[in-house]
Amino acid sequence: MLKTTHQSIIKAAQKLGLDEETIQALLKVNKAHQFDILLENGASYSAYRVQHNNKRGPYKGGIRFHPKVSLDEVQALATLMSLKTAAVGIPLGGGKGGITVDPKELGKHELEELSRKYVRGLHKHIGPDQDIPAPDVNTDAQIIDWMVDEYSQLTGDTSKASFTGKSLGNGGSAGREAATGRGGVMALKEFLKLEGREGEPLTIAAQGFGNVGAFFALVAAEECPEWKLVAASDSKTTVVDKSGLNAVNLADFKKSRRSFSEYTSATLLPSEEIFSVEADVLVFAALDNAVTSDNMDTIKASVLVELANGPIDEPAESYLLQKNIQILPDVVANAGGVIVSYLEWLQNRANETWDEQKVNTELEKYMKQAVDAMHQYAKQHKCSYKGAALSLAINRLV
Repeated sequence: MLKTTHQSIIKAAQKLGLDEETIQALLKVNKAHQFDILLENGASYSAYRVQHNNKRGPYKGGIRFHPKVSLDEVQALATLMSLKTAAVGIPLGGGKGGITVDPKELGKHELEELSRKYVRGLHKHIGPDQDIPAPDVNTDAQIIDWMVDEYSQLTGDTSKASFTGKSLGNGGSAGREAATGRGGVMALKEFLKLEGREGEPLTIAAQGFGNVGAFFALVAAEECPEWKLVAASDSKTTVVDKSGLNAVNLADFKKSRRSFSEYTSATLLPSEEIFSVEADVLVFAALDNAVTSDNMDTIKASVLVELANGPIDEPAESYLLQKNIQILPDVVANAGGVIVSYLEWLQNRANETWDEQKVNTELEKYMKQAVDAMHQYAKQHKCSYKGAALSLAINRLV
């Protein structure tokens, strides 16, 4: 993933005519923190926080708990976050954190201990004006609440602006949980409008039906009745119904922590079959590197929406673009989460609480501006949408 991220930046930067020294400065991270967390039960876990670039404001980025977390992955995601905040025009930089752990193997007490000790290892390097972490893969409002409490105890900070993605009762923002999925719907709607396809009936397949994929489907069902969800997948199974799947039923089913392999109201296929489903739009809402040279030729959709970070590697992206498949890139399409995180931070700093309508209105403003600028740049410079978004972001960073 780090290699793909760097290749994308280098390609865009070279097209902008930047010299090698400037390009290397863009790739370089400001700080990389790496330490071990030892729990009372004797288990030890590797922990990371990479702070890539804070030229535009405090570092911003999530914390993920996952067995595959590595320094390279965290560095790639921190770099992407710098580009994302720049691409959507919010005054924040890029950071990312993680712990190499399977949280499903921990009890609640151990999970809280791990979360608090992560903050103890980093509290001097984070904070409302320095680096503002948020939830990511396998972390949620409860974990962030523990972290905020630990940070407050260690530093005396009472603003709760040290982290975003908190619970609503603890300084969190309305609309935050749905923000990435909702932002994806906004991005796709605006893109279709600019392409002259507003209101056109569409079939949609969603790879990944966790928080992001489910909220994308739920918001789309509510706001875009002309869109029809025909397939969705989890790590084991793809469910398909060409007459249309019910997003509410699917979301409720997944909330009960069940696998789609148990879903009896649709055709069931292996998980990887999601890529070859006949649909107009394929939404990536799982993990990185979902599409590689191994499966790129199976994709049937004509529009791809990257709600995951780095779901398409560089060789696959080049192949798909040659096939005239349009890709809405992660740095814009999945920026809803960081935008509402920024709005949460603003609310905390001003000691205000906004209603969900105001949050969503502000989110839509940022998403539309970002998609419009990306679309205009791509048409003007005859480049891909990813190239356009990266070029705009790089120009703002240098």
